[in-house]
Amino acid sequence: MESLLSFAASHETLPESFVFPPDQRPPASSAAVSLPVIDLSRDRDEVRRAVLDAGKELGFFQVVSHGVPEQAMRDMEAACEEFFRLPMEDKAAFFSEDAGRPNRLFSSTTYGTGGERYWRDCLRLACGFPVDDDARNGWPDKPHRLREVVQRFIAPTRAVGMELLRLLCEGMGLPPDHFDGDISGGDVIVNVNHYPPCPDPARTLGLPPHCDRNLITLLLQGNVPGLQVSYHGDWINVQPVPNAFVVNFGHQLEIATNGLLKSIEHRATPNAALPRTSVATFIMPTEDCLVGPAKELVGEDNPPRYRAVTFREFMRVYKTVGARRESVEKAFKI
Repeated sequence: MESLLSFAASHETLPESFVFPPDQRPPASSAAVSLPVIDLSRDRDEVRRAVLDAGKELGFFQVVSHGVPEQAMRDMEAACEEFFRLPMEDKAAFFSEDAGRPNRLFSSTTYGTGGERYWRDCLRLACGFPVDDDARNGWPDKPHRLREVVQRFIAPTRAVGMELLRLLCEGMGLPPDHFDGDISGGDVIVNVNHYPPCPDPARTLGLPPHCDRNLITLLLQGNVPGLQVSYHGDWINVQPVPNAFVVNFGHQLEIATNGLLKSIEHRATPNAALPRTSVATFIMPTEDCLVGPAKELVGEDNPPRYRAVTFREFMRVYKTVGARRESVEKAFKI
């Protein structure tokens, strides 16, 4: 428990284990590049083109007018922030360094071989879909409304992800239900990332550069900036947009589209004055789902670029080689 950053009321100095050399934490670009903001209530043809274009150009975009009730979003943010303010004895039962536990509270663990750590605590929740009592009973029971709030948030948020996948299918010439079934039928995983105020944010990271392992991710990033996205060799800051989800693609979508859509590296930076809490919702394949390039997207002029692989095998390799894009591409590209 002592490893949790939120264990301490405040941090006066940055421990050496959190310090990264300058070449591993290049600053964000000063260029005025922003993610597209797509209004999902507009004409469907217009939305389809915007989603596909943004996916091809940046691999990241933000969506508004998505149908998730604003109250559900605000309640989710508030309940998650309240969880991290609880006394440590109320959180102790959920703390675990066992990555195999479906529901756990942990602090950033060592990444790579250098012994560095990342300025983040995380509450991970596994949400079978549709959510049942077994899943709910595995979540924290404090604050008292957390279980109800999570359940009311998960269903409409997952629905937005599935609608975006249908729009992508229409834009790429795939059957509209191509991403239904096992490829999106695994647990919905929620990572509640908490970044306490950091005494020296310029010398550390909240999360390392990485690509997501899943199919598609929807991030409720709150009103404190901290997400940065790789763009043409630089890092760009993602400015919060009220009531928006930040959307990005995971490796499974890149494999399934034969590289037409990309899984893009991103990272998180802490803040000196303010805590930041974000909620990432991951739509996952089932473990035995075989993911490979869609037959409609390969041919004589466009051969398969990735080998088909079960999600279970993908995760085994992903955990071994690390989450950097280059490492994963090397492991799965033909």
